Amino acid sequence: MKDVLLRRSLAVIVPEGDAHTPLRVLATMQKNLEAFGYSLSPALFARLTTLGSEAVAVLYHDIRSELQRMLGAHRPVRPLYPDFPTQVMALPEAQLYCNALLHYLGLADQFGIRTPRPPLQETTSLRLIELAPAGALETLYDRLLRARSPYSPQDRADLATLFAQQPDLAVALLPDTVSCKENLAVIAAQLLRAARDDAAGWLDRNIRTATDVLRIAAALSDGDVSLAAATKFTRLRRAWRVRLLGWVENAGNVLEDMQRWTGRWLRLGERLHPGEYAGRFPVAAEAFRALRNGERATGFAAQVETALSAQAHADALRLLRQRPGELARRLDHLARTGDAADVMAAFAGCADAVSTAVLLQVMTHFRLRDQASPLRVFFPKGDVGKLFAIQDRRATVSGPIATAFANLSEQALLRRFAQLPPLGRSYVDPQLRHFLVPFSQRSAAKALRTLVRGSRMPLPDCSTLRFFLWWRNARGRVDIDLSAALYADDYAHISTLAYYNLRNFGAHHSGDIVDAPEGASEFIDIDLQRCRKAGVRYVVMSVNNFTEQAFCDLPECFAGWMARRAPASGEIYEPASVHDRFDLAADTCVCLPILFDIQAGEAIWCDIALRRRPRYANNVHNHLAGVSLMLRAMTQLRKTDLHTLFDLHVRARGQAVADPDKADTVFAVDTGIRPTDLDVIAAEFL
Repeated sequence: MKDVLLRRSLAVIVPEGDAHTPLRVLATMQKNLEAFGYSLSPALFARLTTLGSEAVAVLYHDIRSELQRMLGAHRPVRPLYPDFPTQVMALPEAQLYCNALLHYLGLADQFGIRTPRPPLQETTSLRLIELAPAGALETLYDRLLRARSPYSPQDRADLATLFAQQPDLAVALLPDTVSCKENLAVIAAQLLRAARDDAAGWLDRNIRTATDVLRIAAALSDGDVSLAAATKFTRLRRAWRVRLLGWVENAGNVLEDMQRWTGRWLRLGERLHPGEYAGRFPVAAEAFRALRNGERATGFAAQVETALSAQAHADALRLLRQRPGELARRLDHLARTGDAADVMAAFAGCADAVSTAVLLQVMTHFRLRDQASPLRVFFPKGDVGKLFAIQDRRATVSGPIATAFANLSEQALLRRFAQLPPLGRSYVDPQLRHFLVPFSQRSAAKALRTLVRGSRMPLPDCSTLRFFLWWRNARGRVDIDLSAALYADDYAHISTLAYYNLRNFGAHHSGDIVDAPEGASEFIDIDLQRCRKAGVRYVVMSVNNFTEQAFCDLPECFAGWMARRAPASGEIYEPASVHDRFDLAADTCVCLPILFDIQAGEAIWCDIALRRRPRYANNVHNHLAGVSLMLRAMTQLRKTDLHTLFDLHVRARGQAVADPDKADTVFAVDTGIRPTDLDVIAAEFL
């Protein structure tokens, strides 16, 4: 569990010892960590002096191993041209073409030999590894359990570690309620697997609907708890079946809830065998019987749609007041089709019952409603990061009405935040306007620095962006291609760096590798100055599995990017220059991890999968239409930013100050509560 703390908080637990560590040992450790771009904090350095040489050596080995995995430095680098980028820059086109043919025919796996390279001629900003305070691990997991936004795959893996290694601690940290139903399903599945009878009462209090039960069954089967995709339910233990049927028995509106997912409930029924327990759970058994026979209950959604179709807006509002969250999500449609004053009055009466996430989204939506945008962008639920973008053809909502809805949402948020503990003097970094609120991370890739899709990071001081990719074969040959698509300011496609075009506009590709039994690497260098002069504004990183296996079926695959000032110095892969590294493990064979606005000096985090496969080869050329659409969508995205969220908290329960050194609470990019502290934001500010 110590690696979880290092990865998530960049801190380590070190007990105070009574030995003495020679200064040369600590100096060696410090110097070695600098090669990865990290440094010991003063507090950690001081604590290590009390451990002794042997204990420090063990700790260093553990930290080094985890940093290597985090940065991607745990795998050997084997590009097609070992002297990249110099070789690719120097060789004539005819030689590059012939070398590619030799490689495709299996007659060569590398060209040239690695010649000595000058030492790394650049400095990097070192990130501090802190001494974890007492109870740091408990605090981390407490925040994770209280998160109000859906878990990412990394979150779920870390929770599984907690329940497997310290189940007593997990049960002790359970919050009174879990507001996010997807997270509740994940936690409940862990408790059932651990057979924690002491959590039975907690589960009974929190599991209230049949859909909760369906999500838990999906979690027990390692399926999609968002229910965006169907789950192949696994064989369920008898004890689990009894618990699941018992929760269905005590849920309200069982048939109405179940018929929203009729097909899935019928498949789950084959695993639950409700008929065997009809005497014990008659309501559940009757609901399954009715579902199998096609009997229908008039559900809430059907009643609302019927009222709206008949233009009986008063009836629709009367129903929607019973479910404030549904009313909030339909405000735009209701304001355009009914009496806006009535809608406003209905929303004002129940806004305090709407979740924080929905209120923030409503506020942002109406704040920006009158600003023209050619695209509407949606991130649908599911375990794969998808994005839909369509033309915005909605009728307008008048400015005063939109402002009124936004103000109602804002006032409800301020009232809610005012009930939380005071923040004292608080500083909110203006740069946080470029980082978005983590409403959902359910499909987020495991990354060195996890951000929310659409967040913009300033580019570091560098002359070259170096993309990298590493993968290893599965059962058969795996050919993955790293590419970069270049676009102008008006989104016109300029050029593409890929296996079929190794150089252009000051950009260079390290060569196409088509088989990786022992692992393989590909790189792309983007010369920022030359690309800017050539009219390039956007650079989109693309990873395509040419042999079309899903990334989730590979033993290992990761990518990322480095910021280099002197790309010909040092090694091709320098861990200290890695700005981000992310796993490619989604159920897709095309991924757009990140794009760069090199004119504005920003990196925009995407983590988007393209699910539609091309008619012919799966390469970036045959996906350019989708890449262009995703580029437009991500650069025109309008979502709630962290500055807005934190500013609301400060207005409600703090005093704003302009100097971070005079603040009790700091919200900033690099210090205090940061955009990467997603567990803190999800647990304490949503």
